[in-house]
Amino acid sequence: MKCKVEKSKLSGEIICPPNKSYSHRAIFLASLAGNNSRVENALLSADTIATIEACKKFGAEIEINDSTIIVKNPIKFDKIVPEINTENSGTTIRIAAGIASIFSNEITLTGDESLQKRPMQPLLDALTSMGAKCESTNGNPPIKIKGKINGGDVTIPGNFSSQFISALLISAPLTENGINLTIKDNLVSKPYLDATIATMRKFGVSVQTLIPYKRYSISPQVYNPSTFTVPIDFSSLALLLSAAVLNGNQTVIKGNIGNLPQGDEVFLDILEQLGVTLDIGENEIKIKSPDKLKGGKFDLSNSPDLLPPLAILVLNSENPIEITNVKHARLKETDRIAIISRELIKIGIKINEREDGLVLVPTENLKSAELNSENDHRLFMAFCIGGMYIGNCVVTDPKSVQVSYPNFIEDMNRIGAKINPE
Repeated sequence: MKCKVEKSKLSGEIICPPNKSYSHRAIFLASLAGNNSRVENALLSADTIATIEACKKFGAEIEINDSTIIVKNPIKFDKIVPEINTENSGTTIRIAAGIASIFSNEITLTGDESLQKRPMQPLLDALTSMGAKCESTNGNPPIKIKGKINGGDVTIPGNFSSQFISALLISAPLTENGINLTIKDNLVSKPYLDATIATMRKFGVSVQTLIPYKRYSISPQVYNPSTFTVPIDFSSLALLLSAAVLNGNQTVIKGNIGNLPQGDEVFLDILEQLGVTLDIGENEIKIKSPDKLKGGKFDLSNSPDLLPPLAILVLNSENPIEITNVKHARLKETDRIAIISRELIKIGIKINEREDGLVLVPTENLKSAELNSENDHRLFMAFCIGGMYIGNCVVTDPKSVQVSYPNFIEDMNRIGAKINPE
């Protein structure tokens, strides 16, 4: 399936969806706590539904009322668990793998074709070092895990994905001995680790930071019932902000920003560096864009999901945009560096693709094209936003937005976009 995207001018208010990362974490932790724990303002998308279904397979009793998720009874660690299909969600399979290691019975976790290409070996090695028996397909899903791990000292590389570390942190208090965790190499996506620790704290579990992003100690503890309210998603907000910068005309983005750590919040600073003026209130953001953006050099090591919304801003930049230290974006749903390079070249952008990033050189001679998002939700949304600026473009795989922002097309069209499924 494809969408025809015409030149558009956006005007009016749009509500930013809830945070996907916090929804995942809160659903897992509420499922470990049970006793009517609640996750309010949860994002209900394909990925988070995969997490809900995984928790149900683990034995949690879950009820959904609109955007509120209520966990009546917690995960049952003596349950025989059928195979868990985590669909396209890397966060789900990685955190679920940590929880599976607390069970004594073997558990199989798998996912769709894309997920089966995503690495799991560093996490499996860490679980094995603590007593689990793990099998995989060349380090990728499907995986089989048989616990029970006892905890203790464990070392894991940090340069693949912070999700591995989050999985260990979440399972650590459930072990007999707790976990003393050492992260070797430089940790990528640091703020996502902060998000995990903040969510654990909301459910009554403390993590002792010995050396930030290097060493942590988690003693045996119990997750307490709680109510967790999910803030807006800065990853989705970045796309909405890019849409407003390129195509906006008095566009206002609504939503409760909250005070929980989010790495992608740095996009606000990036936009100001590019010359955008932001009026940030408690529940809304107003945007005023210059005639041309300034360009610049940006390190996205801690915020790889900002690669697509930042890359498309080159369409209205007077100078190159250089994006660095984001090699781990090649291990997302797709190789986002390679696909952005391949597709934006079609519309006239000159690109120097590097192993860890891109240099995008603007042009005055933009041209319409068919842009293949490779079924990657963030690339589909970014390419649509670019298509609204250029006009007469086609973007593939609109169903991919179910992963993180199911109402993206409807929300955009309501404020003036012309995105039409073909």
